[in-house]
Amino acid sequence: MSTEDEREIFLVALPGHEQPVAEEARAAGFKVTSVISGGVTVRGGWPEVWRANLYLRGPSRVLVRLGEFRAFHLAQLDKRSRKFPWTETLRSDVPVKVEATCRRSKIYHAKAATQRVENALTEAAGITVSPDASLVLKVRIEDDLVTFSLDSSGEGLHKRGHKQRVGKAPLRETMAAMFLRQMGYDGSQAVVDPMCGSGTICIEAAEIALGMPPGRSRHFAFENLASFDPAIWKITRAGGAVPVPEITQRFFASDRDEGAVKMATKNAQRAGIGDLISFQKHGVSELQRPDVPPGIVLVNPPYGARIGNRKVLFSLYGALGKTLAERFGGWRVGIITSDGGLAKSTGLGLKPAGPAVAHGGLKVSLFQGQC
Repeated sequence: MSTEDEREIFLVALPGHEQPVAEEARAAGFKVTSVISGGVTVRGGWPEVWRANLYLRGPSRVLVRLGEFRAFHLAQLDKRSRKFPWTETLRSDVPVKVEATCRRSKIYHAKAATQRVENALTEAAGITVSPDASLVLKVRIEDDLVTFSLDSSGEGLHKRGHKQRVGKAPLRETMAAMFLRQMGYDGSQAVVDPMCGSGTICIEAAEIALGMPPGRSRHFAFENLASFDPAIWKITRAGGAVPVPEITQRFFASDRDEGAVKMATKNAQRAGIGDLISFQKHGVSELQRPDVPPGIVLVNPPYGARIGNRKVLFSLYGALGKTLAERFGGWRVGIITSDGGLAKSTGLGLKPAGPAVAHGGLKVSLFQGQC
């Protein structure tokens, strides 16, 4: 691939998870050029766009920069949009949704800017425009610079394609993967989640251990682009078929809710890793240390903000801390919560909170420590 084929690719990250996403991208061989609030910029051609969607676990979406130009008024935006080489990327039979934002520019009306770009697409390039289209063209006008970017992912990348059921306030797969990375998880350690909910943490951990591409079970928006090459995509997907390592059952998920355990079990089976995770129904006080070398306990307990009463939760966090301290000596522990007071109530002497990460209207952090 020549440098002329390269373009700017933006890996959208949850605020607070930019650094682990950048670390993951570098480890996967991507050319990271910048890390900013909200994401990571890398460079590459279309095959790199496809590879990012298929293999990276941390990004929420992958945006592709198509091009840019200066425009100081709507007529100029209209004229230059009509000359833009849309058909190099977009297909006339695939509808597109246009979303525009304007900041610090002479063109300040986002709705008017959207209409001009939509007219250019339909009238000059024969592209269908629809507000319900799954393919999204993002138009950013900032300091009079118009930038066109395409959302190559479609549905958010936390939707891996094999989870059909979730519980209340589920932890997104992208978040679980990056919290595991922050815990130093490399696929070789045992992982215990004593409040597993829909099973996200252990499912992600098992997939990482097996080298399974997170996007293996889903469709992406880029598959409907004129720039898509099915032959190269087939090779890219085949590249994820690495030899499966011989691993023992070292992922242990439990929950006091029987429905959650059944749901998590089915989710793991659909992901193709049901045999690698032990699912059990019991509360945190009944949690027993598995007969494996010390590993990682990562748990996403209720925070009290949306689920449960905060006062009642102090006893739950206390019971969790007591169980881990008594039975999990030598294990590392990570508590994901929005409430530092609840984390402290575990009595585990956890380190100060990691970066706050946006989660369903809240800000949660990872509190790490040693059992």
